[in-house]
Amino acid sequence: MSMILQELQHYLRGRRATTLAELAAHFHIAPDALRGMLDRLICKGRIRKRESKKCGGCHSCAPETLELYEWIDPYLS
Repeated sequence: MSMILQELQHYLRGRRATTLAELAAHFHIAPDALRGMLDRLICKGRIRKRESKKCGGCHSCAPETLELYEWIDPYLS
């Protein structure tokens, strides 16, 4: 699991922010499994979960397409 956490960190560091759906597609991992790994990175202070992106309100968007995670740059804090 530590290898995947390192890969997640590298991906987020390069992208700055991405949705859970993009992470799931890139790593071929179910969104629910990724949430646990992302929670660990949040606890370590490496990333933060941002307020969900808003869509037009049709209620047909998959929740993981609206769930946004952002890399925390320690030099900007």
